[in-house]
Amino acid sequence: MVQRLSAEGRKAALDGLPGWSGVSGRDALARTFTFKDFNEAFGFMARVALVAEKHDHHPEWRNVYKTVEVVLSTHDADGVTQKDVDLAKAMNAVAKQLGA
Repeated sequence: MVQRLSAEGRKAALDGLPGWSGVSGRDALARTFTFKDFNEAFGFMARVALVAEKHDHHPEWRNVYKTVEVVLSTHDADGVTQKDVDLAKAMNAVAKQLGA
C-alpha cells in the first residue's frame, strides 16, 4: 500500500505544484484548468486519462465547456500520496503543452 504524505510532505508538494491547492475539510489536492475551448479541454482529459490508466491512479474530475476541475486523493490511503503529486505534475505538463 502506498503511504499517505505527512502535513509537511503535502505542503512541500504543493510548493512545487503551480496552480494546485489543498481542499478544505479533505486530504486532497485540487486545481481548475481553463482551456481555449471544449475541444482543448477534452483533449487534455484524453491525454491525462492515458497517463492515469498507465499508473492505475485515476482523478476525480468534472468538465464544463472549457474548464476541467480536478481533485486528487488516493482512496486506498485516505489522503494525498506521491501518486497524487506525480499525477498533478503530469497534468501540469500536459496543460502546458496545450498552452493552458
